[in-house]
Amino acid sequence: MAKNVAQSANLASLDQKLAMAKRCSHEGVLAGAKAAVVATIATAIPTLASVRMMPWARANLNHTAQALIISTAAGAAYFIVADKTVLATARKNSFKHAPRTEP
Repeated sequence: MAKNVAQSANLASLDQKLAMAKRCSHEGVLAGAKAAVVATIATAIPTLASVRMMPWARANLNHTAQALIISTAAGAAYFIVADKTVLATARKNSFKHAPRTEP
């Protein structure tokens, strides 16, 4: 009987940790998506403007190159911000549930 109680408490703790991990990853996805949108806009405007105004860019940057420049910046922003957000949320949650020790 005591074994069943311990197992159910362990499963509840595991479910709580799983829910917290899902929340952390969801926050990371949202923050990464927001950063990707901002990076796309911030990269697309100068890229497209330079292709229109600079002769070198007009001659050497075709549509594929322009898309690659913009999508690389967006992808990098997404992964960097999502990773930092997940780590920060996990760190915050780990300190929240840690026992406090007095010096």
